[in-house]
Amino acid sequence: MYFYKMIQENFLFYKPCEALQPYVRYYWVFKNDRLVSTLTFPIGCPQFVFHKKTPLYIPELETWQSDFTVSGQVNYPAHLCSGMNTEMIVVVFQPYAMSAFLCCPMSLLHNQEVSGYDFENRKLNELVSQIFECENTDICIRMIEAWLLSLLSDIQISKAKYKMKRITAAIKQLFMAPGTSVTELASIACLGKKQFERLFNELVGTNPKEYARITRFQKSLKLLQDHQANISQAQLSYQCGYADQSHFIREFKQFSGYTPLSFLNVCKPYSDLFTNPV
Repeated sequence: MYFYKMIQENFLFYKPCEALQPYVRYYWVFKNDRLVSTLTFPIGCPQFVFHKKTPLYIPELETWQSDFTVSGQVNYPAHLCSGMNTEMIVVVFQPYAMSAFLCCPMSLLHNQEVSGYDFENRKLNELVSQIFECENTDICIRMIEAWLLSLLSDIQISKAKYKMKRITAAIKQLFMAPGTSVTELASIACLGKKQFERLFNELVGTNPKEYARITRFQKSLKLLQDHQANISQAQLSYQCGYADQSHFIREFKQFSGYTPLSFLNVCKPYSDLFTNPV
């Protein structure tokens, strides 16, 4: 089993082994002994979150995350607040992949952060216990990889691979051209429009139109990340597939809580979906 890691600022990132790269984008680890409050946005990828110490608090939802949290697709910004004793390991899945490992439709997790124990998966619960008992982060990542790899030959994964290939092609098209219509995406997936929408919702956890909106938003973050003040809102709206500049500003504010100009004053642009930290 092979993976490698790198450090960026306060985060430690791990690249998955080759066999898992179609399913997992990367892993990241965060350790901190100070109070932190940060604004988060829809990133387009579901996640496993292992809190080895104090979980995070989400003021918008007035709730604490579970020590083992499963996060689905979300379409709203939220703050994450930590205590003074934070240590978390996060698995960032490919947009379409987590359903195969949990054997449930991702549509059930739309705008949800639920306890992973609710799935009543004995092997998964055993993994969680092992993670919490282990003090070595590298070994924790290896244990997560071993659990994921053990499921690749499972019949459920085998069935899911065929579905994922269709949705993968559509998502790749969205990444290149977020303004692509649902009809064209269905054609790329070789499915009828209704069948495509149903399968997309099952695997990704949201409908194609909403995911396209998240993709456009994340692409605009990437352009701001790369160019910041050197790109106009008109250029951003055109390159990201928005109908016009007002459409871009309206959706950007919905996903971030800020207009694009005010966003630059309070936050450094960073696209989780279009940046590969490893």
